[in-house]
Amino acid sequence: MKPTLRKQIKATLARIDADSHAARSRAACERLIALDEFRRAGVVLVYMNIQHEVATAAIALAAWRQGKTVLAPRLTDAVRHMVAVELKSLNDEDLSVGAFGVREPAGNVLRPAEEIDFIVVPGIAFDETGHRLGRGGGYFDCFLADGRLRAFTCGLAFEEQIVPAVPRHDHDVPVQAIVTDRRTIRLSQRAESGREAKQ
Repeated sequence: MKPTLRKQIKATLARIDADSHAARSRAACERLIALDEFRRAGVVLVYMNIQHEVATAAIALAAWRQGKTVLAPRLTDAVRHMVAVELKSLNDEDLSVGAFGVREPAGNVLRPAEEIDFIVVPGIAFDETGHRLGRGGGYFDCFLADGRLRAFTCGLAFEEQIVPAVPRHDHDVPVQAIVTDRRTIRLSQRAESGREAKQ
């Protein structure tokens, strides 16, 4: 079921033209940046978008303007292991291409999970309970399940990526909010319950 849903959503996103993708990415990012949780955050983890995902450059730029520390994921050689690395800029010299062709910070300043205040979470699809269908590697799933994590977690997606139900497992941790180009869905209480169950 997961491969079928991934294929369906990817096909839908591929039909969004470049101009619409840019405009709708801006709209989604503006909604996320306006969240109180984002404004209060001092350390923000932002995913580096690939293919047809919502572009996240505007979030990183806004965070820097507000004096925040910006982190981005790095996938390591360990199975499903992801670390948060400080991102200095979006310039080529501060980025490298890591696993699966995903851009990641070129530096080596790692920050522990407990220091992160806000995480922008990618997904192929989300449902309105906060559960997500990821890219398929399980890296973010394992990171979000870290018991030390106290960050506010927010999925970022186009409206077409919101589906009635996402296949899930008992150990999955839902996000606390989802922001699309059209709306903000808050799920804090449900997500907190899921996180407590993990600990």
